[in-house]
Amino acid sequence: MAKATKKQVLGRGLSAILNEKNNISEKDTMPFKSNNGSVKDIPIELIAVNPFQPRSNFKKDSLKELASSIKELGVIQPITVRRVSNNEFQLVSGERRLRASKMLKLSQIPAYIRKANDQESLEMALVENIQRKDLDPIEIALSYKRLMDDVKLTQDQMSQRVGKKRSTIANYLRLLKLDPIVQSGIRDGFIGMGHGRAIVNLINSKEQLIIYEKVLEKKLSVRETEALTSKFNKNKPLTKTPTTLPSHIKIGINELSNFFGHKVQIKYGKKGNGNILIPFHSKEDYNRIIKLLKK
Repeated sequence: MAKATKKQVLGRGLSAILNEKNNISEKDTMPFKSNNGSVKDIPIELIAVNPFQPRSNFKKDSLKELASSIKELGVIQPITVRRVSNNEFQLVSGERRLRASKMLKLSQIPAYIRKANDQESLEMALVENIQRKDLDPIEIALSYKRLMDDVKLTQDQMSQRVGKKRSTIANYLRLLKLDPIVQSGIRDGFIGMGHGRAIVNLINSKEQLIIYEKVLEKKLSVRETEALTSKFNKNKPLTKTPTTLPSHIKIGINELSNFFGHKVQIKYGKKGNGNILIPFHSKEDYNRIIKLLKK
């Protein structure tokens, strides 16, 4: 097995596709023999990065600590790869282990070889990523959303795959309705998920930013943020629906607003014609609305 100071190497994570190098020796060009379902020491240069890796942020300090552990103890848990060709493998899970091993300039790493297509590889990478304990709430929310969009999972199916309550998944997904600046605040640790769940009750992006700035300025707790958001909503001037609108239009406004998650406006003409205005606050919000319209 791969050794650092003659010890087997350990790690954890996810990675992807490297092309075979042209300057390898004739011996290295021979097909690497190994069977699916087996654990083998694989040359690191034959392991390609995972194009489905949902995570892009790997902390250097954490990787250095892992590399130090690998140097002392070896790779305790093999990474998981799938065969792409005779001399090429693609990482399914274990990117941190692979990166740390590269930092140590190891030539080989123990890997479990399994059979998986693109969708299975994506799903395994996403699910493993979600199970990590050092992810921020936005990373988790984005992974949930990608599972739903790319693997075509419902919230109920996702609940079973990752072992989380459906309500928990829904709470994470709601964070993606926050203004990108507020999302960045959660990712950078300026505010917590609880703050985000309170702020997301404000549909308007500008209002979210107002509350976000007050939370930072006054260092408000989650409860104080909830109270401020509630007070802000109560003090907002209500937009009255014109009395000239027919009853079926008034009912329709509420139904459409609930469906799209935004306050929908309707311009109604005297001849019974009109326009429906659906607001959106970001590229992600726009794409979400488009998907709702396609259902």
